[in-house]
Amino acid sequence: MITWNKQFDYPKSMRSLIQNERHYDIGTDKLPSVTTILAATQPEEKKQALEAWKKRVGDKEAEKVKNDAATRGTSLHTIVEGYLLNEPHLDLTSTGTTAHQMANKLIKEGVEGQLTEVWGTEATMYYPGLYAGATDIIGVYNGIDSICDLKQSNKPKQASWITDYYLQLSAYIMAHNYVYKTNIKQGVILMVTPQLVFQRFIIDENELKHYCQEWLKRIDLYYKNK
Repeated sequence: MITWNKQFDYPKSMRSLIQNERHYDIGTDKLPSVTTILAATQPEEKKQALEAWKKRVGDKEAEKVKNDAATRGTSLHTIVEGYLLNEPHLDLTSTGTTAHQMANKLIKEGVEGQLTEVWGTEATMYYPGLYAGATDIIGVYNGIDSICDLKQSNKPKQASWITDYYLQLSAYIMAHNYVYKTNIKQGVILMVTPQLVFQRFIIDENELKHYCQEWLKRIDLYYKNK
């Protein structure tokens, strides 16, 4: 049983592109998105690995894989959000059919009986003057105040491969705690593949301190480069 507790007034925002980088309009501010900052400060080895993959599969195939994953991910998010809002979403496209199967797996393995309270979904997070973004679920997960992100993946992942996801969640938690004076201490990544392999990654309080420090370094690097 999931209880809705709309205790915070999350801001409405518009997204815009500034020099091909996504920004959020928060009041009169235009703040770079968390994903924009992460992309702009990617370690060199990660950039090289991505380029090597593109060369290996070819630009056309790389673009197709990227677009298919993005479409599938958007549908997955919409279906899970519909479940939480009790507003079922139906997507009868071939991609949508796969996304429904993935969403059902994610809900059964990662949501039911574990997510007990929801404060908001697809909510805009912002840290004044620094950054903004949209997170998937804010609420209580396994008895702990948490922010949860839903991810689709083409194949199962190891924790060491998804550092940017950890930084992304840490950014949202930092912003929520600062703006709303909360004490969220847990980040949750719920991931599923088209082959219906489900994974859950938890960032606990100790890990969160580390990733928050790493995120601050990325912010510093981003603004220094600007």
